[in-house]
Amino acid sequence: MRKLLPLLFIAGTISTAQARDTSAVRQACGSEVRTLCAGIMPGGGRIKQCMIEKFDKLSDGCRNALKDAKAQQGGK
Repeated sequence: MRKLLPLLFIAGTISTAQARDTSAVRQACGSEVRTLCAGIMPGGGRIKQCMIEKFDKLSDGCRNALKDAKAQQGGK
């Protein structure tokens, strides 16, 4: 279940392009989500909110992956 946490803050139906972005986010942010949002229960946008609140603590690679994924979704 913990491996899925980074996926939970990317909303919407995942197209092939979005799946690549999700994979990039999972690779870039997985350990940070597990560390920074360890006590957060998935669902209801809680992981996404945690990542927003901890954005300044994320590595540059994770921040860039999140920004790229958001851009690919049309900025949603």
